[in-house]
Amino acid sequence: MIALTARPNRLIHEASPYLQQHAHNPVDWYPWGSEALERARKEDKPIFLSIGYSSCHWCHVMERESFADPEIAAVMNQHFVCIKVDREERPDLDDIYQTICQMVTRSGGWPLSVWLTPDQKPFYVGTYFPPTERYGRPGFRQVLMALVRAWREKRSEVEQVAAQWADGIARSDALDVVTGDLPDRQLITDAARAFAARIDPRHGGFGGAPKFPNTFALELMLRHWKASGDGLYLKLVTLTLRKMAEGGIYDQLGGGFHRYSVDERWAVPHFEKMLYDNAVLPLLYIAAWQAAAEPRFRRVAEETLDYVIREMTHPDGGFYSATDADSEGEEGRFFVWDRQEIVAVLGSDLGELICRHYGVTDRGNFEHSGKTVLHIAEPPEALAQALNLPLQEVEARLAEGRRRLLEAREKRVPPFRDEKVLTAWNGLMISAMARAGRSLRRREYTDAARRAADFLLSHLADGRGGLLRRYKDGQAGIPGYLEDYACLAAGLIDLYEATFEERYLNEAIRLTEETLRRFYDGSGSFYLTQSGSEPLIHRPRDLMDASVPAGSAVAAMNLLRLQPYRGDDRFRTTAEEAFRRHRDLMSRAPGGTATMLQALDFYLSSPTEVTLVGGAPEAWLEALGRRYEPNLVLTRVDAPRDDAPIWAGKAAVGGAPTAYVCRNFACSPPATTWEELAQYLGS
Repeated sequence: MIALTARPNRLIHEASPYLQQHAHNPVDWYPWGSEALERARKEDKPIFLSIGYSSCHWCHVMERESFADPEIAAVMNQHFVCIKVDREERPDLDDIYQTICQMVTRSGGWPLSVWLTPDQKPFYVGTYFPPTERYGRPGFRQVLMALVRAWREKRSEVEQVAAQWADGIARSDALDVVTGDLPDRQLITDAARAFAARIDPRHGGFGGAPKFPNTFALELMLRHWKASGDGLYLKLVTLTLRKMAEGGIYDQLGGGFHRYSVDERWAVPHFEKMLYDNAVLPLLYIAAWQAAAEPRFRRVAEETLDYVIREMTHPDGGFYSATDADSEGEEGRFFVWDRQEIVAVLGSDLGELICRHYGVTDRGNFEHSGKTVLHIAEPPEALAQALNLPLQEVEARLAEGRRRLLEAREKRVPPFRDEKVLTAWNGLMISAMARAGRSLRRREYTDAARRAADFLLSHLADGRGGLLRRYKDGQAGIPGYLEDYACLAAGLIDLYEATFEERYLNEAIRLTEETLRRFYDGSGSFYLTQSGSEPLIHRPRDLMDASVPAGSAVAAMNLLRLQPYRGDDRFRTTAEEAFRRHRDLMSRAPGGTATMLQALDFYLSSPTEVTLVGGAPEAWLEALGRRYEPNLVLTRVDAPRDDAPIWAGKAAVGGAPTAYVCRNFACSPPATTWEELAQYLGS
């Protein structure tokens, strides 16, 4: 029998929607903190630590099956101190114990289930456990009782395992300090070749099912195409982006990307939508539009950002974190369709056209349900030819069908939305909105970036020069992590280049200084947590890309992008230290260090500094926005200034707007027409 408690547990007082989702479990949950840890020490009880997030499908399943079961909860309450953690709020705890899980089981994921000694050392770990044995997995009740016996009868063996695993995590991200030369471009070439060798030549993307976008690897391939001129890399990137845009991983009606595809064809996704995916993917699509001049890439980027503005924006300007995969207790219910539903909304003629376009059949493609995840089965050109109709007419009819289906879908019960505002993820979205606003000349995107930046700088500042991690329901909390500082600084740099408002540039410089003060180890590496933060069994470094770029890589890129505004070489030399320190890691694990390799590309390519003096003509900005210039530094001043090297000695010619292009410490003559500026930029 499954039942909810009449009286909520301690999680009812937490801001995290994920913790709130467990507040009525019969489990005596604690949030992570001194109260729970002290109780475990005082009563000499092991800790059961459960880590997940609000839009995690299998987290919901385990909650329904086990944590809401009063009999299982009774065992948990009697024998363990039970702690629930939102991994999006506490990436440090997730990093530590996820790394242990991957080391021990060769896999990981969420929900993450870890059993700890009272001094926080893990001795048993897994992910999802069904309540009773199935799927080849032991039952959760079975695991609990086995661990109770082990704690009681084999305590010394348990503590020995805990000590070994704690030692393993301490050594897991150790980096040898590499002295000598900086890495050269061969490191980038080797990584790009390795990525290209893994691309699925039919469907794009890397490997088979499940298939993730792997945005950062694709970005590096695009950069390598720019540097090498080898068209293969552009071909493979654009193949992947076309197939994703045609697949069910992309929301064909509302815009935006789901988390990943469960098949190799991008057809059926895992349906949650995460803010970070919908920040980094539009930037890749814009870059591909600039590189390949395919209008569809621009359209996908715009539809994705429009979705974020429409559905994921806080009234005061920040961006929400995620929407769930489930609605009304079923995964994907909000997004899938059958033929009868479509015909009922659109009528037979338009309904059949839409069904052909989106591959809707009586059989369906989703879990033998007769429902279909919409995907592009017949593109407009094929339909126009098959029906002997003008392409313009077919496109207009398809647009009308999409509009009406979206209106009908909005009447359904929507998935749960996690409305916490996270600084790092907002920083990524500020970058996306600002760069899209600048490149596409879409003021609404620039305005959305400005409102979000102002929201974060006012609501997530800690009053002591630092940042907080999370805002929810009027409350901000949790000291910021490396990614919070680095991603917000990166967003502010992009916002400065979109608006030329120096307050954003100054704040980016200040946050980068704070990044070095709080997270830098002094020899080329960055910690995930601040100096002086809560003591844990390990202070992890933020080295590897995951769903979001590695904080250390974003920090390195920020240092290089801001160096032209510095009167000393500190930012550049610190980035060089990072490249030396990460050289071996970049060589061994390019898939996990693609963002650091992008920073290395920026460094080795000699950034293109474009300084506009006396004005920023719209025609110039529009033309610049169409160019793929991944290593561009764009700035504007009214007259020569001596407070930053990039502005020194640059004057308007004859009072007219003037541009200077600088590379490798040498600048072009002043340009007063776009033709001159384009000549200095090169082909």
